[in-house]
Amino acid sequence: MLANVQQESIKPIIQKVVAAGSKVFTDEYNIYNRLTEWGYGHQTVNHSHGEYARDEDGDGFHEVHTNTIEGFWSLLRSWLRPHRGISQEKLPIYLGFFEFVHNVRKRGKALLPALVEILVAP
Repeated sequence: MLANVQQESIKPIIQKVVAAGSKVFTDEYNIYNRLTEWGYGHQTVNHSHGEYARDEDGDGFHEVHTNTIEGFWSLLRSWLRPHRGISQEKLPIYLGFFEFVHNVRKRGKALLPALVEILVAP
């Protein structure tokens, strides 16, 4: 979560977690306009014009989309729903835990060993 969503505030975060030269797919929100300047490939889909995926090379596979991240947010909303009313103060903790669970892709009893492994890693 960012206090102000500006290009100068997202640039260091992107540079820290996204490998230089990676291709980034976004909607047309103007905060992402400098991605190519920062050394990333960048393609957009225009949701306001009804575009949600695009087949760039005509092979029938829609390479340009934001469905993966939108699916992540959908899963997060479903996961948070039973908690009803998360405070802004505690939201980063919930987000961090959900991110961990999502990234290790383990559920139930398999989750605890993965969590312990992360906690005791050097």
